[in-house]
Amino acid sequence: VQLQASGGGGLVQAGGSLRLSCAASGLTFSNYVMGWFRQAPGKDREFVAAISWSGTGTYYADSVKGRFAISRDNAKNTVYLQMNSLKPEDTATYYCAAGPPTRSGWGTGGGYAFSYKYDYWGQGTQVTVSS
Repeated sequence: VQLQASGGGGLVQAGGSLRLSCAASGLTFSNYVMGWFRQAPGKDREFVAAISWSGTGTYYADSVKGRFAISRDNAKNTVYLQMNSLKPEDTATYYCAAGPPTRSGWGTGGGYAFSYKYDYWGQGTQVTVSS
């Protein structure tokens, strides 16, 4: 299984936008919940957003709600993270992850805010926001 994240790198000014992509291979993509996490230097990895298998359900961390949007294209085996109104505190390495279906299902999506729910991880892409 490979998750290839892209779209980061370089510098974006505060208030700007960026779209991250994560292309998956080696798994039945439409069977997996997809999530984005991020880790800033010296901090723990934190949840950003998750999307259900079909894409009809999404769940966000409070810190990005209203600014970020997660989406997926199951035909392209790709998940996206559209990031708007970026802030310096959004600076981090962003990771995509794939989580298998569970007996409890999607529910509100909150269960997928935890990294242990994910089996596969991408290599990360750097997002740097200047003030």
